[in-house]
Amino acid sequence: MIYGLLIHLGRNMWDPPADHLRFDETVWREITEKMGSVGANMAVIDIGEGLVYPSHPELAVKGSWTPEKMRAELKRLRSLGVEPIPKLNFSACHDQWLKDYSFMLSTDEYYRVVADLIKDVAEIFDHPRFFHLGWDEEKEKTQRKTPYMVIRQGDLWWHDMIYTAKEAERHGARGWIWSDKEWKSKDEFMAKCPRSIVQSHWYYSNGFGPEWEKRNDKKMNAARWAEPYTLCAFKELDEGGFDQIACGSNIYSNTNFPNVVEHCLKNVSKERLLGFLNAPWGSVVRNNDPKKGGSARYLAAVDQLAAARKRVAAASIR
Repeated sequence: MIYGLLIHLGRNMWDPPADHLRFDETVWREITEKMGSVGANMAVIDIGEGLVYPSHPELAVKGSWTPEKMRAELKRLRSLGVEPIPKLNFSACHDQWLKDYSFMLSTDEYYRVVADLIKDVAEIFDHPRFFHLGWDEEKEKTQRKTPYMVIRQGDLWWHDMIYTAKEAERHGARGWIWSDKEWKSKDEFMAKCPRSIVQSHWYYSNGFGPEWEKRNDKKMNAARWAEPYTLCAFKELDEGGFDQIACGSNIYSNTNFPNVVEHCLKNVSKERLLGFLNAPWGSVVRNNDPKKGGSARYLAAVDQLAAARKRVAAASIR
């Protein structure tokens, strides 16, 4: 069973892009050492601008890790019992880390760059079993205040998403994506998404009663983010035959993640529930206030992963 933490090396996927890496290595080591000590066994590393890619060094910023430094850190993680998994987000909503290439979506040049980067990362990570490819929030409502908005729709979105998954598979990794597309396009998603792609539906709200467990397309279509009305997606993805790594978070509430664990133990089959991912969505910097992200929120998320291990173990005994 996977007990994973999403941890951000790069930040140019959401924040206004910076020309330097915003990352505290002392905090990184503190978080990952604690993960190893409590059995949190997977670190999903959101790389972005945080790596000097051998094929495209122009994407690096001041402080980006060299391949040699990354390999050394991966070795250290494995020595702690933590499996490192790479994440590159190819959603048009979160691809500022691609710099000029983010303005070239779906062109021949773009596809070449995407293939190059996936190959680089797969090789540096010693051909991991999973490769998280992002693909969340590519819609008008999440980009409406950005200076440049791109939204792939219809067959083009499917072509490009599946292209990234196939490139990951070429290097021995299963593609892994956020499940946003299922929320408002359930039938299309079930018909077009390969079952080989691992799903992470993310649910960060506090609605866990029966009224939240049924699809409400009217509310989903009316909501800016839709996420508060999608508790049903965990069960729908299971019924659709997808393997899942269910994602909760302590970004808004300390009770969300344990409630996601409890919900999925009841509503997702053991065969397709690969584990859980906690996504604090903070910067890896020193900050003692969990409400502001940073080290305190990450360390609290690790504690929640430890508690999840105990909850799953208790469920297995029963």
